[in-house]
Amino acid sequence: MDRPSDFDLTRREMLASGAAVMAVTAAPHAAEAETQVTHSAPPPVLAEIAFKVNGKPRTLKVDTRTTLLDALREHLHLTGTKKGCDHGQCGACTVIVDGRRINSCLSLAVMHQGDSITTIEGLGTPGNLHPMQAAFVKHDGYQCGYCTPGQICSAVAVLDEIRAGIPSHVSGDITAAPRMSTDEIRERMSGNICRCGAYSNIVEAITEVAGKRA
Repeated sequence: MDRPSDFDLTRREMLASGAAVMAVTAAPHAAEAETQVTHSAPPPVLAEIAFKVNGKPRTLKVDTRTTLLDALREHLHLTGTKKGCDHGQCGACTVIVDGRRINSCLSLAVMHQGDSITTIEGLGTPGNLHPMQAAFVKHDGYQCGYCTPGQICSAVAVLDEIRAGIPSHVSGDITAAPRMSTDEIRERMSGNICRCGAYSNIVEAITEVAGKRA
């Protein structure tokens, strides 16, 4: 029988050699990773903001990157305002700031120094509903209810917009006072999505409150 060559390896020796090669290769990467861990990110920049929320003065110290939505939900625990798409596309996070409705997920909290903010909790209570809340209940303007706080805040602001004479894309004459109509309501509420499809009931609720105001 031929004598084994000096280059012949057993299976055990081959595995050991492979492991050694891998360890040597991985060592620089491990050292680099350790260096990256040691250089931690700088601490967040904090800012103090003071504003009124639902009629009460509130002061918060937040990361300057905090959205108004997260400030309301995570810091003030006003969870009626919902986080839906977090991209300003669904309207679930609508609140009223100084009389104008906004998507709170698109606005930084630090931008609202001194502002007056109204959330769904500030419109009414279970024992004393806002007329718009009562109309939504009466006309079944919701199903799952997730979008409802934003829908109601938006609806309240819509009637104020029409009363203030602010035209919409369906206003026939932008120099004349807008008239209440189904088209006006649907256009102005188009930024608030109801995935359950309760749109006709929502329009009925808003129309009823508009009639009472008139």
